[in-house]
Formats: sequence, C-alpha cells, structure tokens
Amino acid sequence: MSTASSTVTSAAVGTAPNAATSTASRTAMSTTRRHTTAEADNLAVASFLLGLPGLLLFNLVLGPLAITLGTLALVRGTRRRGRAALGLLLGAASLVILAVTTVAGHGVLWHLGY
Repeated sequence: MSTASSTVTSAAVGTAPNAATSTASRTAMSTTRRHTTAEADNLAVASFLLGLPGLLLFNLVLGPLAITLGTLALVRGTRRRGRAALGLLLGAASLVILAVTTVAGHGVLWHLGY
C-alpha cells in the first residue's frame, strides 16, 4: 500500500511543478528575448558611436571595434539594423582611411623631429 501511495504522490507532485516550470520558462524566455534584443540594440548604437570618431582618431582600435559590435548586433537580431550597418560601414571606412594614410606617408604613421 505504501508503494501505491508514493507513486500517486510522486505523480501528483511531478505534474504540478512541470506546469509551473513551463510557465516560468516561457516567461523567462520572453524576458531573455527582450533582454537580448535590447542588448543587440545597444550594440548597434555603440557600433555607430565608435565608428564615427574612428574616422579621425584611433582608426586602428575603433575601426575593428565598430565592425565587431555591428556584426554582433546584426547576428543577435537588432531592431536598429540601419545603425548597425552604418557602424559596419564607418568601421570599414576608418580602416580604409588608415590604409590610405599609411601608404601616402610611405609607411610612417608619425613623423617626429621635423
């Protein structure tokens, strides 16, 4: 008799947490999805804001950083696709500017003593 009652008790206990767990997991997934979208939106804005000064300053650092953040934002499904794409474009443009100035300066980035 104790075996039958423990089976019924475990079955009753097993169904209640599963229903609560599935509801909790759905809530957690929707919260996580919103959180991930908000993070992706922030990455898109950061990509744009780092790519813009990267055209003039610290091209070697800010260009690849803007490209990386813009790519991550697009992969994570941002709602601000334009800003992420613009961050990618600005990051690539900053690397092109760095390459052009390096070639134009014959490989010398800083000229000291003149």
